[in-house]
Parts: sequence; C-alpha cells; structure tokens
Amino acid sequence: MKHRTTALTLACALGAATALTACGQEGEGSAADEPGDGGRPTVCLVMKSLGNEYFQVMEKGAKAHAKKRDDLDLKTSGIQNETDIDGQVAAINRCVTDRVDALVIAPADSRALVAPLQRAEKQGLKVINIDVKLDDGALKAAGMKVPFVGPDNEQGARLSGEVLAEELGKGAEVALLEGSPGADNARRRTAGFRAAAEAGGLKVVSSKTAHWETDEAYNVLGNILTAHPDIKGVLASNDSMALGALKAIDAKKAAASVKIASFDNIEAIRPYVKKGRVVATVDQYAAKQAADGIDQAMKAIEGDEPTGWVKTDVKVVTADDLG
Repeated sequence: MKHRTTALTLACALGAATALTACGQEGEGSAADEPGDGGRPTVCLVMKSLGNEYFQVMEKGAKAHAKKRDDLDLKTSGIQNETDIDGQVAAINRCVTDRVDALVIAPADSRALVAPLQRAEKQGLKVINIDVKLDDGALKAAGMKVPFVGPDNEQGARLSGEVLAEELGKGAEVALLEGSPGADNARRRTAGFRAAAEAGGLKVVSSKTAHWETDEAYNVLGNILTAHPDIKGVLASNDSMALGALKAIDAKKAAASVKIASFDNIEAIRPYVKKGRVVATVDQYAAKQAADGIDQAMKAIEGDEPTGWVKTDVKVVTADDLG
C-alpha cells in the first residue's frame, strides 16, 4: 500500500504541468488562504448562467467591489445555463475544497442547493444568499439560518405588470413567461405579474415556463401565439426571455400589436424599451446585490452574523427613464 501511494504521488508531481486537475487541483481565481496563516479572507461568489447578461454585470460589479475594499480575495464562478444545478453543486464543492472563508450564492434552485450549502456550512464556511431566496422550509429542515440579500421580486413584477395593464387596458389577452419552477424568484415574479393582471383587468390566457432562457422563450411564445392569436401583451419574468419573446412576435408579424413587460434591465433590452415594444423592465441592481452580499459575508467572517432579509432596491424602468 505504501508503494502504491508513493507511485500515485510521483505521478501527480510528474504530470502537474499537463494534468493538474486530474490530481484534484482544479479551481479558479486566487488560491484560498490556509486557516490561521494570517492571510486575507477568501469569499466565493457562485452565480447562475454567465451567458445571461444580468450575471455578467453581477460578476463585474463583485470584482470591482472586492478591488475597492482591498481586504479580501474573491473567487467567482457561474454555470452553463439557468437550470444547471449540478454545475452549481460542483462550484460549491470547489469552494469547500479550496477552504474559503465564505460563500455567496445566487442559487439556480431554491431547494436543491440547500443540502450542498449545509455541507459547506458544516465545513466552516459562512453562507450568504443573494438574488434568489433559498426555500424557508428547506432551510428550517436543514437547521440553517442563511441571510438573504436581495429584492422584493413580487413587488418588482407587479409594478412592471401595472405598466403593461395601463398600456393595454381592461380585457386584453396576455401570456405569462415564467422562470424556472424551482426558483423562489420565479414564483414571486409570477405572483406579482398575476396580481397586476388581475388588478388591471388583463386576461392571462397562457402561463408557461421558459426556464429564463431566450431560445426556449422563442419556442414557447411562438406556440402560445399560434394557439392564442389575439394576445396583446406578454409578461416576461426576465429580459432574456423577453428577447426570445420579441423574436417570436416578429416571426408572427405581430410586432406592432404585442407589448411586453419584463424584469432585469439588461443592456440588450433597453433599445426595445426606448422603442416602446417593451413597456417596462425592472432594475434590481445586480452589481450592488453582489457587493452587499460580499459585505455581509465579511461581517459574518468577522463574527457579526447577519440574519433575516437585507432588502435591496427595485426600480421600474420605462422609455421615459432612458431618454
């Protein structure tokens, strides 16, 4: 057994230049400090899909904030698509392996990520939840009290939907594009949009998930428009799906008559807001969310344990705001 262990160690050493990850050394960003070595604390930021402009903005803001603070090392990672739960679990495990001090996460699923986060917490990591709230019931069952840094998604969606209701008037048929069913923010945005539709007299004739994705939204809304050709509006739970909806509307040659209310205020949606095709979106300040999450993580590392909901801002954005 000793001979076999020595051989494995030698193999890793000889193959380091070409096969480092095969010997269990994968990771990204700066290396985490060893506990007790007097070095700066390390914070892991685990996000959802970096193919989504919203999380690109979040990552950029997080790095800028960490650089400005200059008292921590930051590791960032994202996943391939919005439903890549296994990718987020792998990212969490890397943070544990790297022995970081805190983990800030925007979970792809509000329930499925609780168990790996519980394991991380048991390994001594401070856990901060941003953007998408972890499920209260799952947290309670796991014996965890994880602070949430993020917006009131239901309020934001309701405010965006109210703009569409005012634009279309009572009785107009609309479709609702939902986010991933396992995500708390998807459920809350759906609730907010439905509340706005009911209050404004809109008729929701179809409500389907497109899992936050542009291409899926294109296909889903295309089918909805075929089944319901009189639709006058779309409530899109994020801007990525709104972009897919716009393509589907164009393909049906219904651009002039179908308006969209959305959520996220990414750069790619703003030209359509200016033109009035998207009547409203919601800025939830992705960069600031990440910065606030990092700040809460540093407080936890220093022994000042944050609790509850640290509410961040939402702002409805219309053509008037963009000039």
